Amino acid sequence: MVLGKVKNFFVSYDCLNDSNVPVFASGDFVSGRVIIEVTGEIRVKSLNIHAKGLAKVRWTESRNAGSNTAYTQNFTDEVEYLNHRDVLIGHDRDDDSCDEGFTILHSGRHEFPFSFELPQTPLATSFEGKHGSVRYWVKAELHRPWLLPMKTKKEFTVFEHIDINTPLLLSPQAGTKEKTLCCWFCTSGPVSLSAKIERKGYTPGESIQIVAEIENCSSRVVVPKAAIYQTQTFFAKGKVKEIKQLVANLRGDPLPSGKTETWDGKMLKIPPISPSILDCSIIHVEYSLMVYVDIPRAVNLTLNLPLVIGTIPFHSFGSRTSSVSSQCSMAMSWLGLPERPEAPPSYSEIVSDEERQNNLELPAVRDEIEGPLYAYIHEFRFQPPPLYSEVH
Repeated sequence: MVLGKVKNFFVSYDCLNDSNVPVFASGDFVSGRVIIEVTGEIRVKSLNIHAKGLAKVRWTESRNAGSNTAYTQNFTDEVEYLNHRDVLIGHDRDDDSCDEGFTILHSGRHEFPFSFELPQTPLATSFEGKHGSVRYWVKAELHRPWLLPMKTKKEFTVFEHIDINTPLLLSPQAGTKEKTLCCWFCTSGPVSLSAKIERKGYTPGESIQIVAEIENCSSRVVVPKAAIYQTQTFFAKGKVKEIKQLVANLRGDPLPSGKTETWDGKMLKIPPISPSILDCSIIHVEYSLMVYVDIPRAVNLTLNLPLVIGTIPFHSFGSRTSSVSSQCSMAMSWLGLPERPEAPPSYSEIVSDEERQNNLELPAVRDEIEGPLYAYIHEFRFQPPPLYSEVH
């Protein structure tokens, strides 16, 4: 008998959203199919799937152990969130000589469905970082007698939802600072800065409305600025590795000596970025708004206001109800509303076709309601922002 060949072998997910992006949350059922396209006829011993979810960190550091002696130390750690196995065809026996129990696949396309439930416990949001990642995937293995196994793997995105409509994340953030400049034995007047934003929680695509007052009583010309920074923190073996990256920024007008500038709601737009990751024990992703005054020949005067980037967008309390249908309607209407302060814009308004093809995965976002309500971004890639050290 002439053995057939496997032409195609891949995993496909049954997506619950219009964009066909596999996005899930804790407690969701992940379903899909393993698809095998065959020319001729093949015998199959078994077809297995292995679903895995893993947070993993890794970095290296060089150490000196004395004169002319150096070594490299590795720091690694991982946390498992998902580990599920299933047999779709056949058995797990290793006896290839036995002709019993083989499944014959004839020429054509064959689909084998699978389904499993994600843990009800909180899961870490999918993430790709400098020294670590959070990834979820399904791997399928096709075993045939006297042949090496065929393997295929496909990732899916998980989001641990953060609802910014909570008292903590709706609370205003504000601060005030002052700095007196010195040059040798001469002291000039102070530079003062006060800034406020209306809340702590935002979602990608929104604009942060910054209210600020900058008073320059020094003898120098200063420049007020604002920037959003992402801080990635990785933990392993009692060590901590931190990366700070610029996400978005704006620049005010130069402020001469003796003048005051007021920002009456200057807008800084949040680009497509990963949500905050706060509950993973080895990876944290945090955000802050830095409002600062760039002072020549001196350390900048800086205010840091903490931010949380969520997945469920802001809506006013006046229109909130406890009904699921009302929440569904509000979540879906996000796509059609104009830029904040009402609500975030649609995905197509903030991400061009070219941006979607760039080279670093950013997960998609799904609404909090069950069903076809995944109303945020397609799975796409973006160029990482510059490091903090590159802009300061």
